[in-house]
Amino acid sequence: MNKILIIARKEFLTFFDSLIAYIMLVAFLGFSGFFTWLYGMDIFLRNQADLQAFFAIAYWTLFFFIPALTMKMLAEENKTGTIELLLTKAVTDWQVILGKFFSCLALVGLALALSLPYYITVWKLGPIDHSAVWCGYLGLLLMSATYVSIGLFASSITSNQIVAFLLALFIGMFFHIIFDVMANNFSGIIGETFSYLSVSSHYESISRGVIDTKDLVYFLSIIFAGLILSEISLSKRNVTD
Repeated sequence: MNKILIIARKEFLTFFDSLIAYIMLVAFLGFSGFFTWLYGMDIFLRNQADLQAFFAIAYWTLFFFIPALTMKMLAEENKTGTIELLLTKAVTDWQVILGKFFSCLALVGLALALSLPYYITVWKLGPIDHSAVWCGYLGLLLMSATYVSIGLFASSITSNQIVAFLLALFIGMFFHIIFDVMANNFSGIIGETFSYLSVSSHYESISRGVIDTKDLVYFLSIIFAGLILSEISLSKRNVTD
């Protein structure tokens, strides 16, 4: 566990050595703040003290930002050959994968933590459903962890960061949009299957303040599958090399 934390800390600090972390934090807070307070879905227009507008825009901004965070995590290491050097330092493939996973999730967590003033401000404006707010944040974290695991898998199978970014977006598009669209076009067990595979149905359930076991199992299953596939891909590269 100590090695995982060391890798996670190193990768987390690396984000701030470049502009990636700063751009993501400023863009995320800027987009979410603009739509929450000023444009279209703002709480003053709806005259309701909640964070639905924030969660709606964060649902989309994180979907696009996370592949940008994960695209270099393993692709750059594969390109430069530093992954082999890292794996010779008495760390396992799993420790590398988990360390990078937690570093990305920590940056997302920081972005969400910096949005807490929105919550406090809305709270001061009127009565607010606190459980719905915290469940909304939980839903964003689970969704983010899902796309981080998918992004790591995409980054593990290529040495090109742009390819990793596009591949993560392509895979994520199925869970974020396509399965939901297909669920609306089919009925019966097929429609239910596509609905279950859609991230939006589970995210919306949690963000309403309802924490169902099936939603937690869904997110944790995809996260685990993404990490497993990343580890398999990484171990195959090592055998090949």
